[in-house]
Formats: sequence, C-alpha cells, structure tokens
Amino acid sequence: MSQPDLVEVNRYGFSADDLAAIQANAYAVDHWPLVYVLSDGAACNAYVGETTDTLTRLNTHLKHPCKKQLTTVHLISSERFNKSATLDIESSLIKYMAADGRFRLLNGNLGLVDHNYFQKNELYSAIFRETWDKLRRQGIASHSLEAIDNSDVFKYSPYKSLSFDQRRGLLGIMQALLDTGLKNLVVEGGAGTGKSVLAIFLFKLIHTDNTELDLREFSEEEAELRELLARFKKLYAQPRMALVVPMKSFRETLKKAFRNIVGLHQDMVISPSELARQSYDIVLVDESHRLRKRVNLGSYYGAFDKACAALGLDKSTCSEVDWVTRQSGKAVFFYDADQSVKPSDANAGDFQTIKSSPDSKVMRLVSQFRVQGGRHYVEFLDDLLSVRLPDNGKFHSKKYEFLMFDDISDMVREIGRRNQTHGLARLIAGYAWPWKSKKDPGAYDIEIKDIRLRWNRVNIDWINSPNAVNEVGCIHTTQGYDLNYTGVIFGHEIRYDAKLDRIIIDKASYHDRNGKQTINDPDELKRYILNIYKTIMLRGIKGTFVYACDEGLRSYLKRHIPVYKSNVVALARPSEKLEPYVNAVPLYDLQAAAGGFSELQHVEHEHWVFVPPGMAVGRNIFACRVVGESMNEIIPNGAICLFRMNPGGSRNGKIVLVECADIQDGDSGSRYTVKEYQSIKIDTEDGWQHQKILLKPRSHNPDMATIELCGDDDDEHRYRVVGEFLNVIE
Repeated sequence: MSQPDLVEVNRYGFSADDLAAIQANAYAVDHWPLVYVLSDGAACNAYVGETTDTLTRLNTHLKHPCKKQLTTVHLISSERFNKSATLDIESSLIKYMAADGRFRLLNGNLGLVDHNYFQKNELYSAIFRETWDKLRRQGIASHSLEAIDNSDVFKYSPYKSLSFDQRRGLLGIMQALLDTGLKNLVVEGGAGTGKSVLAIFLFKLIHTDNTELDLREFSEEEAELRELLARFKKLYAQPRMALVVPMKSFRETLKKAFRNIVGLHQDMVISPSELARQSYDIVLVDESHRLRKRVNLGSYYGAFDKACAALGLDKSTCSEVDWVTRQSGKAVFFYDADQSVKPSDANAGDFQTIKSSPDSKVMRLVSQFRVQGGRHYVEFLDDLLSVRLPDNGKFHSKKYEFLMFDDISDMVREIGRRNQTHGLARLIAGYAWPWKSKKDPGAYDIEIKDIRLRWNRVNIDWINSPNAVNEVGCIHTTQGYDLNYTGVIFGHEIRYDAKLDRIIIDKASYHDRNGKQTINDPDELKRYILNIYKTIMLRGIKGTFVYACDEGLRSYLKRHIPVYKSNVVALARPSEKLEPYVNAVPLYDLQAAAGGFSELQHVEHEHWVFVPPGMAVGRNIFACRVVGESMNEIIPNGAICLFRMNPGGSRNGKIVLVECADIQDGDSGSRYTVKEYQSIKIDTEDGWQHQKILLKPRSHNPDMATIELCGDDDDEHRYRVVGEFLNVIE
C-alpha cells in the first residue's frame, strides 16, 4: 500500500528565464517556508538554503558570482512546513550532503545546531528521510542516511554543531592565535571530548570567505567570533597552516574529510616528518600525545634522523614536539596524557615544559561527545582500571550498554548482531597474541576456547575495511576513531591479583615488541597497557562489551560491570532427554526480523529447543529467534521466543509474527516481522471490517516506524499472521 507523500521535491532550471516556471509553484509564490538546493551536476557544486520568499532569494543568488554558475534548483515543500522545520531540514541537508560527497557545498554555515520543535521526532524525522530518498532518486545525493551516519567524513564535519564547551574553546584558541605574547597553546581533553572536530572547524572557519560565513547558530557569541576572525584575517591574509596527525591511519581518514570540504584540501593534513620541508604560521597537532621520540621506532629511525638533521636538532635529545615548535609561528597541541600508549611517545615532560613556559597557555575541554554514557562512564572507567571502586560500585546507565561477558563466543555473536543493526561494531584486543597471520594468512592469531580469530588484515582505515567485522583490531588501528559498539578482549598480559587487590601485568604475554622494549620499570609498562585499554574502551558511542581471559580479572570486572545474560534458550540437562512436544518444541530457522521484513530461510525441523517447566508446549507451539531492536522494550535483540501457531480470536494489542508474501515485489519470497498488532475497524452494511491494520514497534528507539496495512483483500492475501507471541525463553 503506497503512503501519501509528506513532502514534494520539484526540479527546475536555475536561470532568470526559469523563474517563470517556478511562479507556478504555489509554495514559492505564497511566501510559504521551504528549503531549496541549487546545484551543478557537471561542476559538482551545490548550495542549500531555506526561505519564505523564494523568488526574491533566487534572484539574489542569480547575482552572486559563484551561485549564478549553478544550473538547477530543487524546491522542497510541504503543507506541514513551518519556519522551525525548514531551518532544521536545511541544517540537516547541509550536514548530510557535505558528508555524502556527491557535491561540494558552497555553504558557509558552520556549527549547525539540531533544533528542537513540536513534532520533530514524531513527524519531521520522517519528512527528512522522505526528502533524502527523493533527492537520491534525482541524483542530488548518493548514500543512505545510515551509511553517512557511520562515515568518518560525517563525524568530522565542520557543519556539525559545537557544544558550549567547544564554542568557548574555539574563542579561546582564536584569542591565543591573536595574542602576540603567546607561542604555544595546549588544549587538554580526554578521549571523545571533540578535539579533532574542533581542529577541523577552526580550519574551515579560517578558510571561509567572511561574506559567505553564516554563524547564526553562535547566537550571542557570533559578534565576538566575527570580530576575532576579522582581526585574524587582517593579521594573516593568507596563513600557512597545517594539521599534524602522528598516526598514519587516522591521518588518511582526516585527509579524506578535508577533501570533501570546500576551502580545504588534503595537503593541509601532514605527518610530523613533513614539518622539515617548510615552516608554517600556524600548526595544529591532533593526538599530540602520539608524537614520537627516538625510542623503539623500528623502520622509522631513518626518517626521524633525517628530519632532525634538516631542522638542526640533536636526534638523541629532541622529539617531534620540538619539530612542531621549531617550524611554527604558533602551535596548538591537542593533548591527552592518558592516551600515550608506547615508549616511543614523546615524554610527558616535553609537554610540561611547554605548559610551564611564560609564552604558553593551557585550556581544557571536559564535555564528553563520543560515548553516550557521558563523563560518568569515563570517570567510572578510570576508577575501574585503577581499582578505586567500592565493592558495591556497579555501573548503571539507561543510555549506554556496558556489559561483561563470561563467554567469548557470546560477545563475538553480540558484536556481529550490533554490526547488523547499527553498523561499526568491532572487536578490539590488547596486544597479547603474536601476529601469526601477517606471514601466514591462513593462520589464526587469537584462540580462546573454541573461538579462533585473526588480527586486522589492513592497517589503514581498518574499521571501514570490508572484513573488519570478522577480525580483531588493536590500539594502533582504532585510536582516534569512533565506533558504535566495541567488544574489548583483555588478554593474558593483564591480570588481577585478589590478595593484593590490584591489576598486574605479565610482560612475557605482551607481544607489542616496540611497546615494551627499553622498559625496565614494571609500573611504566602497566601505565601504558592501562592507557591502551582505557583508550579502546572509549571508542564505542552506544556501548562497550568486555571479556577477560584471566579468570581473576574476569571475576573482578564482574563485580562492577553488569553481566550479560544470554538469550540462548536454556538447554536440557544432560540427564534429561529432549522429547518433541513434551519438553521441547521445534526451532524454526526463519530469523524473524524485528525491525523490518527479512527473507524466509528454509523452515525445517532441524533443531529442537528445551522449554522450561511452566511454559507452553504442544504441536501448535514453535520457537524462533527475533533479531532487531524494534521490539526491545519487550523482546531483546537476538532472543529466542515461543509462539502459538495459527492463533484464533482477537489479536488487537497482541504481539504477532506476520508473514508477508511480497513486501517489495512478487519474486521476493516470504518474509516475516514481529510487531504489536492493532486493528482499526469501521461499521459497514456488511458488518465490521478492517479499515487498516497497524504493526507497531515497541522500541526504546523512537525512529522505529509503524507498518500500516490496508484492510482490503489484496493486503489480506499479502499479509498473514502465523504466530502469536507467548514469551521469551530465559
């Protein structure tokens, strides 16, 4: 059944002659609020705006030297639009189109805020999704919203909103750059405090023409920021700027982000050794705690020595921190001492020297943007790994999934499921296993019980590589990145001594050769390894899952982290024989998808599952696994549930398993979904009849959509209730 359109997207030519055709659009001539996209498919440039005076605004754009070169306009209109809605949809289109990469945006809007207004989630999120789908149909966008949400380009976009903490930080950085008495600025902040976003925002701000700059979202700070920017551009007409990123993989990711931003280019992102080629007016260093000194450098010794010679520095006493200060008029270091993870990292003393200098200033970012558990989770993690929690100190949060696993296979399975439903769910481990598969691709590196896994096959942008979900990453392939879910494996190099009540390190079981050579102090190695685990446990936006190889450490962590309860059915005890339809029912392999229809797999009585006493058993009872988050208020993702086959009577308000023959087309095969059933009936001459049937989600996620079915004969043949939900098998 087709749904009525919530929004219209109409395409016109963009020229003075084409305005006559636009006058036929009632929304355009009646001063109705709408959103528009100007574009040129050949040059791949675009501009997004909103207005209540369409013709006047388009006439203004036709006089602009750059915008008049655009060839097409798409008008986005709806009878449901109001000013708040169009401002929000404009902001969302700018953010998503910038990350989509189909066009380079000419917009100067920075720090776009997500507006709140009446029915934003209930109605306008659906309107934006429909708008995006229609723009994809017309070639204005390429990727799905879900793909963009998980992309690094989107996460590091300068069009995304800055928090109050970040906005104050931005003003502080601008003031420091204009202070002739300051040489260095150290911006301290833990993992997930938005340091990388702030650095990219600053680059975009400085490289945007003042006449194009739209800072409406800065409200009361706009005047101060514009005044600082005017002074900056008077002092630096064409500033030589560089963003130094020490880690190669993360550097390549930020280069990709810079390629998609008008006014920026990938050559602005450089490695530390490239500083030897030229000096800069301003150098920003992201992840500056990973700048190196001449210790355990492996193949990098030659490049390090060459750069030192070119800069006239003593290779035995200097570090890459000195390269930055030598080659910059002003230097901004984004720094977190707790993310220093190797002996090759520059000494904390190097940064302390800078911070204590009279020509330096220190700022601090404290807001947490990555993990939805917020600062509470960050502080809890620090206390957990430092063994400072009280015996009854357990983590609780409705916003963040922090779970401890007794069985590694459960965690691997749950990470796979989260990757299916959310994307970007990855396993990460401490370096407690040699990298055998590097030389022997057929070998397995990590073997725990009956689970065999391999380390990451690629080093650059591993989290986005095709096979990443089947591999295990390490600190070197994940530091700086965001994930939705992280499955952290504590290896045998880290243990817990119950008698001493402390975490201990087994150096022999730590296999990062460059991470332990030259370290003679056990406390120093412990500090690096704890920093590694703390850093990787701060990658997951939505949740972190944990498994520990050491039984003592596993017991310690279980005291403080909620323990995962498997949704796998309770199996019969070995002494108890499974008797079909007596104490067991068939488990159908149909993978009912809570969250959308999924293809029916072969339904055969291959597996029987034990049904605990007190639950229904019989030939009309069956079990299947429900996958997805649309029923998670009642049915956890992955739970095995009991259903009654071919139920009679009223289904209103019940949870049902529904088969659909052709949700997309007649050749798609049978499909299933689990939802709450609601029937809306009308009284006709022939009696009560279905007007429509709603299959409603029961999810903590408000974006889950209701499926609406028409009550006509056609839908009755296409949709069939095959089971009534009874309960989850614990």
